[in-house]
Amino acid sequence: MTMVTKFLLIAALVLSIILPFGVYLMGERRKGRFKKSLAVNVFFFFGTLVIADIMLFSGSAEAAGAASETAAAASSSAAGLGYVAAALSTGLSCIGAGIAVASAASAALGAISEDSSVLGKSLIFVALAEGVALYGLIVSIMILGKLG
Repeated sequence: MTMVTKFLLIAALVLSIILPFGVYLMGERRKGRFKKSLAVNVFFFFGTLVIADIMLFSGSAEAAGAASETAAAASSSAAGLGYVAAALSTGLSCIGAGIAVASAASAALGAISEDSSVLGKSLIFVALAEGVALYGLIVSIMILGKLG
């Protein structure tokens, strides 16, 4: 892949995030604009990501002359997918933990405001939700340990 292609893919990914967010902020204030903006943002971001993956992994096997070049390309591809797996395990576990902490912490604050004796019990549930992010981080460290 040439440097211009890489630059264009990076610019497309950045613009796929910035443009829908800008349209959301500049748009008129109505009820369904957040869902529409989020849908457009997800569509453009993952569409650009899929196109970038196709361009990145669409090498021809005939171009590699020797078996060592093919083995090096395969190990490079496997290492790249390992890094993607590590990133996904951390990112998705943090998103899940954020959702869990948001609901557990708001419920805990409501319960504490009514009865302060439930503080310890509510903190346990918030800590359990936060543990999900730590488990994802541990899994990604283990994956990175296997790669390096």
